[in-house]
Amino acid sequence: MKVETRYILRTILIIIGSLTVIACAFVAEQYYRWNICNFRSIDGEPHSYNIYQGASLDSVLNLLRKDYEISSETDLNLHIRFLVIHHPEQGHYTFPAQIGDRELLERLKYGRQTPVRITWNNFVRTREDLAGKVTTHLMMDSVTLLQHLEDEAFLAPYGLNKETSRCLFIPNTYEVYWNITPEQLFNRMQKEYNTFWNESRRAKADSLGLTPIEVAIIASIVEGESHNKNEMPLIASLYINRVHKGMLLQACPTVKYAVGDFKLKRILYRHLAVDSPYNTYKYPGLPPGPIRCPAPTTLDMVLNAPKTNYLFMCASPELNNTHIFSSSYNGHAAAARQYRHTMDTIDWSVR
Repeated sequence: MKVETRYILRTILIIIGSLTVIACAFVAEQYYRWNICNFRSIDGEPHSYNIYQGASLDSVLNLLRKDYEISSETDLNLHIRFLVIHHPEQGHYTFPAQIGDRELLERLKYGRQTPVRITWNNFVRTREDLAGKVTTHLMMDSVTLLQHLEDEAFLAPYGLNKETSRCLFIPNTYEVYWNITPEQLFNRMQKEYNTFWNESRRAKADSLGLTPIEVAIIASIVEGESHNKNEMPLIASLYINRVHKGMLLQACPTVKYAVGDFKLKRILYRHLAVDSPYNTYKYPGLPPGPIRCPAPTTLDMVLNAPKTNYLFMCASPELNNTHIFSSSYNGHAAAARQYRHTMDTIDWSVR
C-alpha cells in the first residue's frame, strides 16, 4: 500500500512539475513575444511606414509582413485581442529591427508616432520653393502650404502678409509629426521664430531702427550679394545706411528676384526697367519681403553690422567674389568703370 501511495504521489508530482514547466515556458514565450521580439526585420534594418486615416490593422500588418518575420502569428492575434485594437492611428511610424507586440501595437493604437525631420536652407527663394521643401516628408502637400503662405487673413494673427510669410520659416532642421496641420506648423514656426528673436536680438534690431522683418529682408539681400563671410557684415552696414538715408538700395539681387531669373549673370538696363516693388533700382526703401530665407548666421551679421559710412559698392574688376566699398559716388563711379570694362571684354558665349 505504501509503495502504491508513493507511486501515485510521484506521478502527481511529475504531472505538476511538467505542467509547471509547460506553464513557465508558455509565460516565458508570451513575455518574450509581448515585450522583446515577435517582429524581426528581414534585412536587419528599421522600417518606416506612413499610415493614413481609416487604414485597417490587417492592412498595416500586411505591410509589415513584407519587411518583418513574425515569429508567432498565434501570439500576435492573442495580443491583438488583449489590447482590443481595431484601427491604428494615422501617422508616421519607424519600427526598430526587432520589436515586441506590446510596443508595436500600443504605438499604433495610441498614435505614438515617430517624428520626421523637415529642413530647408537659405537658398530657398520663393514661397513655392519653401512650400516644396517643407512638405517633402509631410502628409501635407505643397499646394496646401502655399495657400496658407499666401492667405492674408490666415497670416494676419502672425503679423505677416504673403510677402513676409517666409520670414517665419528660419532655415534649420526641425522635428515635427508627419500629419501636422498647417495651423500646427505655423504655430511651431512661430515658437521657433520667437526663440530666435529673443529679447537681446530684438533690442539690437531696435537699436538699428529696424524690425525683425526688416532685418530679414536686408539679410536676404546680403546673401544675394555675396557668399564672402568677411564682406557680408560690410554689405549689411551699407544697406542699413541706405535705408536710413531713404536712398534707392540699387541691389542687383532684388532685380533678379523681380525678373524671376535667379541665374542672371549680368544685370542689363532692360532688367532695371522692370516694374516691380522688388526692383530697388526703381523704388526706394526695402522691398516688401525677403528675396530668400536668410540663414540665422546672416541675420546675426545684420544685427551686429559694423558702423561705416559706406553707401556704394561695386564688384571687384578682378572678379574674385569681392567688392570695392565707397562712401562717395565719385569713388564708386571709378570702381564701376573698371568693372564694366572687365565685363565688356568677356566672351559670354563661352560661359
